[in-house]
Amino acid sequence: MSAKVTFDQERCKGCELCTSVCPKHIVAIDQTVINRKGYHPATVTDIAQCIACASCARICPDSVITVEKV
Repeated sequence: MSAKVTFDQERCKGCELCTSVCPKHIVAIDQTVINRKGYHPATVTDIAQCIACASCARICPDSVITVEKV
């Protein structure tokens, strides 16, 4: 099973809640990108390791993360 994780990077405020709940520790703040609101958005660093648990999506206060099993 593989996963597809999508972040609405323009709406992400970089609160890091998603990074704290990922059991695989593959969600991180992307220090190379700044969105139009001035925040560094979250991203997945190694999608091959993602188990599609959706913990990141559930904890996101702004619902900017979508997790799909593919």
